[in-house]
Amino acid sequence: MPVHNKEIADLFDELADLLEIEDSNPFRVRAYRNAAHTIRNHAENMADLIEHGSDLSKLPDIGNDLAEKIKTIVETGRLPLLEKVHSRTPAALGRIMEIRGLGPKRVKALHEKLKIKSMDDLKHAAHTGKIRKLDGFGKKTEQMIKNRVKEFTQSEERIKLNEAEDIATPLRAYLKESKGIKNLTIAGSYRRRKETIGDLDILVTARKNTDVMERFVAYDEVKEIISQGETRSTIRLRSGISVDLRVVPEESYGAALHYFTGSKAHNIAIRKMALEKKLKLNEYGIFRGKKRIGGNTEKEVYAQVGLPYIEPELRENRGEVDAAKENKLPDLVTLKDIRGDLHCHTKATDGKHTLKEMAQAATKRGYEYFSINDHSEHMAMAHGLSEKRLLEQMEEIDRLNEILADTVILKSIEVDILRDGSLDLPDRVLKELDFTVGAVHSKFNLSRTQQTERILRAMDNPYFNILAHPTGRLINARTAYAINLEKIMRGAKERGCFIELNAHPDRLDLTDDACIVAKEIELRVAISTDAHSISGLNSMRFGINQARRGWLEAVDVINCQPLKELKRLLNRR
Repeated sequence: MPVHNKEIADLFDELADLLEIEDSNPFRVRAYRNAAHTIRNHAENMADLIEHGSDLSKLPDIGNDLAEKIKTIVETGRLPLLEKVHSRTPAALGRIMEIRGLGPKRVKALHEKLKIKSMDDLKHAAHTGKIRKLDGFGKKTEQMIKNRVKEFTQSEERIKLNEAEDIATPLRAYLKESKGIKNLTIAGSYRRRKETIGDLDILVTARKNTDVMERFVAYDEVKEIISQGETRSTIRLRSGISVDLRVVPEESYGAALHYFTGSKAHNIAIRKMALEKKLKLNEYGIFRGKKRIGGNTEKEVYAQVGLPYIEPELRENRGEVDAAKENKLPDLVTLKDIRGDLHCHTKATDGKHTLKEMAQAATKRGYEYFSINDHSEHMAMAHGLSEKRLLEQMEEIDRLNEILADTVILKSIEVDILRDGSLDLPDRVLKELDFTVGAVHSKFNLSRTQQTERILRAMDNPYFNILAHPTGRLINARTAYAINLEKIMRGAKERGCFIELNAHPDRLDLTDDACIVAKEIELRVAISTDAHSISGLNSMRFGINQARRGWLEAVDVINCQPLKELKRLLNRR
């Protein structure tokens, strides 16, 4: 039974949460959290590394002890230390601590004073007015807990795209080993590359003697077989996600792929066009009367209703059908268009690798340029760079640029936007950089007006270039702080600034809708990984997915431009 990186990381995160509730040594807690971060974001599966004899202790933040624990999890599916902690602290308290605003001290108080042991207990206590009576809580905190329990419960129904990939990739490989398989595609929101996924829909074509259904229900991660038939079966995996497998005739594959890729609204719009032409469109094909006139490929389906092929990421009924009618579909950005990454971190603050190691990794990816954006001084949790340390890093970049043949390292920083909109470093330092990335890392609870004005004031600084992770959201973990995003985007356009699409799968910040707005107002976007390690550079593909859903083309993305043009765009002076 394969164990995914997410499962290992989740166990370490849960252990860290429970140890923190118990007031354990903070360095020990941080060690488990750092390990979870490394594992969750590592490109290769830990189980595969162990199978190939790799030394896990060489990974960032993974020493001998943690390497042994990972091996134990992979081999047994268990973490004995976590089970020991469970014996004295309810496991559900770790889940409760994932609710924004409930740190370890509050969770401990809720457990000890109200005997709260589960999410249901917490929900009941909030709705019966018990929480407001505790010291340090009150009515506002109780209402906050009510709201966030609801948000948290709803978000648990969908998983992040990278987590879905972690589940889907080995399953796809396993099914492809079935006899007689010809085509296999994961459809649905997964194919449309939505940022969260509810379930997986898999379509296959195969010869009659295929054993794909037998292999599907025998997959070793199956927790429950919901249904089983000759052409359709449904299972629930250990992760909780449901997977539906359909075997369809080859002549219907394109029509079925179109139907099960969705979205529902897009499909209705296309079926309406078919009806206007006196055609019938369903998952079996496109018909004139009883005669099938298409359906082998998706291109056939679109052609029969008079449209060019529409990319899956656009199929949300947000204008793509009209654009297709007018032959005005965007030429969507691709991973090959990216010339560099404009937001990355090193060991100097909270990254995992040295500047040289990150630069070499960028060169291996074929990047023309690459920037280092370690945190500024007041980002305490990241051991931010002081003026002196930043100047030292800039000198190191100069030395590396002399020996790097193919990639130029740009000098930058992720500078904190302070409460009053000022930046965390003086202009005399910022003006020596190639560009500056500004970000909000504190005071998330300001009013919508205050937060908006704070960011606009920061953009008034002539050395401000790119607004990083603009809304501060963490998918399924933290909602966006209150801002007038469109006003900020228009303000950025007016000032000659740009906005980041943060490609980290926990963020994907901008949303696809916001990308569409950026394109409409002609505000260019930087797609950046916010990589804290070499493997973090792989997240660029998730940013590309989001950008494509937001109708962005290479011309809309500043790091799809050659270095000379990029420097021109970043020069506000």
